[in-house]
Formats: sequence, structure tokens, C-alpha cells
Amino acid sequence: MARERSKTHSAASQPRTDRIHHADEKDPYATRKKLADPTACPTCGAMYRKGRWTWGAPPTDAARAECPACRRIADGYPAGIVRLSGAFAKSHADEIRGLVRNIEEREKKEHPLQRIMAVTQEGDDLVVTTTDEHLARGIGEAVHHAYQGELDYRFHENENVLRVVWKR
Repeated sequence: MARERSKTHSAASQPRTDRIHHADEKDPYATRKKLADPTACPTCGAMYRKGRWTWGAPPTDAARAECPACRRIADGYPAGIVRLSGAFAKSHADEIRGLVRNIEEREKKEHPLQRIMAVTQEGDDLVVTTTDEHLARGIGEAVHHAYQGELDYRFHENENVLRVVWKR
């Protein structure tokens, strides 16, 4: 039976459900074996060094392997889905898009695997798909902090996707 975790906000009091489950155990995009040090992603240029992906110029003799974020993007399989809905979201869509892109830029500097896959308009809703559940959560928290409204998180363990819903 699939377990679903959900909480309706107060952002400050909501538990970090993305830390409760063991993502690497069930994540098909998690690295299963130790990569050579260093390894460079031929798609985005991220470098795997000392057990983590970082930005930096890899040496010419670096091994090559596609990073989990580039694999997710190529497969169209997000780790996070943020749905922003309501009249406020519709009337402030450009402003919210700017905030979402700023959050991505800030996070991506330190964490190369945290990227936005797409920002799309679905009816009146703005939908953001991400390569990392922590980025999805961060976007939801930032939008909630900036504009209040209602924020809800849902993690379906059988899907391995964090769904963040914000509305105002």
C-alpha cells in the first residue's frame, strides 16, 4: 500500500518530509556505484569530486558520466513538481516566474543537481518541475514567504516525487 505524507502549512511548523524518507534507496537516478574521482558530466559540465557533484573545470583526463540531473531532464522524470494556482498566481505569473528562477540560480551555484526542468502554464496554474525535491520544497517555501497563501507538500513513496501545491 502506498504511503502518502501531507501537511498543510504553517511553513515554520511543517516537518521536513523530504528528509524523512530515504530517497537514495528508491531513487532510480541516484548513483549506485562510486564514480571515478574526478568524473565530468558531458552534458552540463558538472564535476563529481570527493563524493559529490560540484561546478568547476574538470581535468582533461577526467572520467565521463552523465549526472543524475541531466539524466532526469533527458528522461523527463522530475523529482519535484510545484503547482502554483489561484487568481493571485495568475495575475502575478511573471513576477512569480522571476522569483522561481532566482531561487534556482541561488541553489544551483552550490548544488549542481538542483535545477528547474520546465516552467509551464497549465490552464490558470503555473507548474514548475525540478530535478531535486529540495529545490521544489525551496521554491514552495519562497513563494509562500513572499506572497503568503496556502502551501501543501505531498510525497508519494511509490512515485519518488515531491509534490508542492501553493495557492492564493
